[in-house]
Amino acid sequence: MDEAEIRAITRPHSNLLTLYFLQALITLLGFPFVFLPLFFKYHTLRYKFDDEGISAAWGILFKREIHLTYRRIQDIHVSRNLIERWLGIGKVEIQTASGSASAELAIEGMEHYAAVRDFLYGKMRGTGTGAKTSAAAATAQAAVGNDAEVVALLRGIKDDVEGVRRALESRGEER
Repeated sequence: MDEAEIRAITRPHSNLLTLYFLQALITLLGFPFVFLPLFFKYHTLRYKFDDEGISAAWGILFKREIHLTYRRIQDIHVSRNLIERWLGIGKVEIQTASGSASAELAIEGMEHYAAVRDFLYGKMRGTGTGAKTSAAAATAQAAVGNDAEVVALLRGIKDDVEGVRRALESRGEER
């Protein structure tokens, strides 16, 4: 997946609702009490990947919103239990330096969890698009120019060494 496709992700994969159903089914008699909140969470869950960071929002009665800038991200984990692997989805857990042992944000129900993780790693390390990329391109262009100068200098040194070698060989033949 490229960056544009990742930025277009706004909803979890539909298999997340199946996962929620199976998790609630395990509780047997508590099924309606467990499934209904998960059902509403699934239907209100929205993600947004922008230039500054990532946002997630969900909830009807108690709305929860989390926005993390790429600079604050300290670590990224992908977790998949047996059922998630069977459904072909994963969870990308994002940790910050907040001191909490758990993830600050969990992006649930991702079909392309590895691509999302790699995208976030690139953004947290500053290898994304924009001014940083332009600066990197300018540095690379300058390096290419410097490489040409270095190659020319090395060719000159090579020519001088060959000239010295020829002079020494001709001097050895004279003796």
